[in-house]
Amino acid sequence: MSAKPITGRKVFFITASAFAVIIAVNVTMAVKAVGTFPGLETKNSYVASQQFDAARAAQEALGWDVAATADGGQVRISITGPDGEPVAPPEISAMVGRTTVRDHDVTPDLTFDGAAHIADLALEPGKWELRVAATAEDGTAFRQRIILNVEG
Repeated sequence: MSAKPITGRKVFFITASAFAVIIAVNVTMAVKAVGTFPGLETKNSYVASQQFDAARAAQEALGWDVAATADGGQVRISITGPDGEPVAPPEISAMVGRTTVRDHDVTPDLTFDGAAHIADLALEPGKWELRVAATAEDGTAFRQRIILNVEG
């Protein structure tokens, strides 16, 4: 049985094919990375940093403690004041989404049941981000980001 000799043409096509596969994978990964980037947090970070400390101090002065859970087809957001009693801010909203992809973002309708704000929302297992935005009675803005790990 005789084997065909390796020629320069065969070596060229093998090498070119290997590089073509590597380039195709790199282009695919770059397109996926750019396509899933959620974007910027703020347009001008310098201006945002100038207001950050004052907003943080005002929010901390409220003394609110926020906890969230997601189970049984519901998302539950509990806000307690410094006295340990539930807080029902006049304005509250929440955004629930994946930490890496903004395609799954949902703004649920929250209702206060006397102890917590509840929304009917069944989350798939995995890591979710909950962004709570509320306004206190005195007009102080409250913002908090909570990571929810939903078990399967």
